[in-house]
Amino acid sequence: MGLITETNAQYYSGQQIITASAGQTSFTWTGDVALILSSSNVSVSNFKLFKNNSELVPVTDYTLSNNIITLTVASSLNDVIKIQLIQPAINNNYGNYEYVSLKDIVNNFMVAYVGMDKLIPRCKRSDVIFHAKRGLQEFSYDTLKSVNSQELTIPPSLGVAIPQDYVNYVRCSWIDNGGVQHIIYPVNNLTTDPTDLPIQDVAGVPTQDGIGSNLQAEQSETEERWKKRNLNTLNGSFDASTANIYDDFWYDRSYGQRYGLEPQVSQQNGWFSINQRLGTFSFSSNLANKLIVLEYISDGLAYDLDSKVPKMAEDAMYAHLSYSVLSARSNVQEYIVQRYRKERSAKLRNAKIRLSNMKLDEIIQVMRGKSKWIK
Repeated sequence: MGLITETNAQYYSGQQIITASAGQTSFTWTGDVALILSSSNVSVSNFKLFKNNSELVPVTDYTLSNNIITLTVASSLNDVIKIQLIQPAINNNYGNYEYVSLKDIVNNFMVAYVGMDKLIPRCKRSDVIFHAKRGLQEFSYDTLKSVNSQELTIPPSLGVAIPQDYVNYVRCSWIDNGGVQHIIYPVNNLTTDPTDLPIQDVAGVPTQDGIGSNLQAEQSETEERWKKRNLNTLNGSFDASTANIYDDFWYDRSYGQRYGLEPQVSQQNGWFSINQRLGTFSFSSNLANKLIVLEYISDGLAYDLDSKVPKMAEDAMYAHLSYSVLSARSNVQEYIVQRYRKERSAKLRNAKIRLSNMKLDEIIQVMRGKSKWIK
């Protein structure tokens, strides 16, 4: 039995056309995307319904339950009913065959690995779900393709909120008018964002409020000074107010000044830091109003149990579940635990290699430049 269950029209166009019989009121959507209908906010719905090319009104003309649409008025013979997904729902469905849901991983493991005369005689489903979630988190950090990205504009305040499902950053870059990205580097030791701002008295002692807690300043003086800093004095400019040694116009006059520059600060793309006190990414002043792309890692569990696992890592997930369940049990021989630890490690390594997506032609194209002689 094939694993593809939806038609080409459902996958590519997001639509299903049904010719009604006389008096028919119920119509079943058979695509992979679950239909969503909201009576309070139509924009939340992910589909529209048409009858003979006329759009029907949700709730008034039809209702939805478990992908079954029920009309309030019975259809006539040969009425054409069209279920049409909206474009975001169609886009989200593209490429889904590449993944298997975490719910299916748990179900498959319970069927294939748990039971009489199997590796694990008995095991609670809740235990398997716990280990599956932990496995997905660990895989997401360095194995799975779990990098999310946001396109943002830096406001005059020079700070943007940390994404809701953020775990760690991958890369931050600003986009020029040609669409080319320029990497923004972390500040490292250039400056810092204090986590506490106690107000001091004339003796330098922090002051307290009526309940004994330290009074806090509204704004960090360190951050204010960094915002006002002329960054040209950090990156090796020939003339800090008008020019930079990387500009072609000034190259001849600044010839030789690159010797001895500190690589950490010898760039014009600006800097960013993570301000834990405010919960924001903070940027240097030269990036105000610029378009940026923030790439970050999530743990794959931000929303529900239907989190996706690439099929190339499915076997590694089963090996992780086997090892995790066995290692957490008493009266299991240590050699058995070590056997499945090694199997988990080997299959995880295979998954990393498969998902690295390295192509020989791309490597050759990059290495062609390595044959140049540097004098």
